[in-house]
Amino acid sequence: MAAAGKIAIEIALATSGRQKLISVEIANGTSARQAIFNPEYQREFPELNLAQCPLGVWGKPVNESYRLVDNDRLEAYRALINDPREARRKLAADGLVMGQGELPPNSATTDSD
Repeated sequence: MAAAGKIAIEIALATSGRQKLISVEIANGTSARQAIFNPEYQREFPELNLAQCPLGVWGKPVNESYRLVDNDRLEAYRALINDPREARRKLAADGLVMGQGELPPNSATTDSD
């Protein structure tokens, strides 16, 4: 339970190699950008630009002035490594679809009867 004038939130930070969920108490009325722009978080995740990255709450994008409420989970979004649309185009050009990996050599089944 948060102290008077405070709310309890979680901040989710992640890179391709690791993730961290931080429980904090912040002042009621704090904006999403104010909550995430913390030098400690920036030192721990230097690859994230916490001053400008897109933000979300519980998987839904929010603008930086969104006022957080008790029990929100604030998320910092990072740029995608691969554009999913471009990846699908490349796979389609090779005759493949998403989620369909290439079969290892000699693993194809054939009728030998």
